[in-house]
Order: sequence, then C-alpha cells, then structure tokens
Amino acid sequence: MKIATTKGNTGQKANLIIRKPKATDGATVNNLIAECKPLDENSMYCNLLQCSHFADTCAIAELDGEAIGFVSGYIVPNKNNQLFIWQVAVSPKARGLRLAKRLILDILDRPACHNVTELNTTITSTNAPSQGVFRSVARELGADVKRKVQFERETHFEGAAASEILWQIGPFEREDVERVAA
Repeated sequence: MKIATTKGNTGQKANLIIRKPKATDGATVNNLIAECKPLDENSMYCNLLQCSHFADTCAIAELDGEAIGFVSGYIVPNKNNQLFIWQVAVSPKARGLRLAKRLILDILDRPACHNVTELNTTITSTNAPSQGVFRSVARELGADVKRKVQFERETHFEGAAASEILWQIGPFEREDVERVAA
C-alpha cells in the first residue's frame, strides 16, 4: 500500500492511498466504473473476481476514504513476462492527479509482476486520454511502443464497437520499474 498527501479538488491536502483491492471492494469498483463514462461496464461479479482472484494485478485508489480510481490487469496466460491492463477507471473528481499512471506503475512494482518486461493493453483509435496515459508510462519506462489491431470492428464486434488496437510497451527492465514507481 502506498500513501501520499496530495491536493484534492478543493485545494486542501488529502490522503491518497493506492492498494490492492479486496472482494469487499467489488461493488465500489462497479459503481466507480459506472460513473466513468464511456467505459464499458462489467457485471458486478466480474468486478468481484477482479478484486479477489486478480487482486495482485489490480489497484484501487482512495482519496480520504473515497474510491477514485481502479485499474484491472492480469498476467497473460502462458506469457508470465506480459501484464495486460484491461480497464482504467478514474473518477472525474480525480482528474489531473496522474492517477492512472500511478496505479499502473504500482501494479508493475509488485512481486506478482517481478518477471514482467512488457505491458499490453488495447485502446480504440479515438480514445486520446488512454493513449496519453500509456504513452506517458512507456516514456517513464524508456520503452518502445508497438501497435497493431487486436480485435477488428467487423470481425470481432459485428460492427457494434470500434476496433481495439493492441499497444505493446516494452521491453523494459525491473530496474526501470523500480526507478519510476518509487
């Protein structure tokens, strides 16, 4: 768990905590994602699994006890050097705190990610905020970014959603993670 003092929206000092989620955070995460439009909402059960089964590769941020950010991820099956970030949710109340990047780096710095040398995610071509976050993470880690279509609009989504572009960030060294996550 990381604790920092930051300025909240009122300009007053506030306590920011970044920690692993627990099963009792599932409903809170579900509500947070619902308020972070246009994110796709998952079932509450999915969020419960993320907060319990995948807690080592997910992170929640609280500002004075209120959940303001959540990042879900997992180690890619059969590729223990790749962390896939599934979803990034930052409350409108917490914009400007560089929270998404802080949550991602917190996850990368954990023992569960000790072998991780590549960070993956998918982002639509119109999602400029997410692109900015992951460009910033790559820059911090001194890593290259490769992009290619992972899931195509017509082939995978029957035209109902935009194509998802795979961002592959890496390789990077453990020392790079430790340097920027401190």
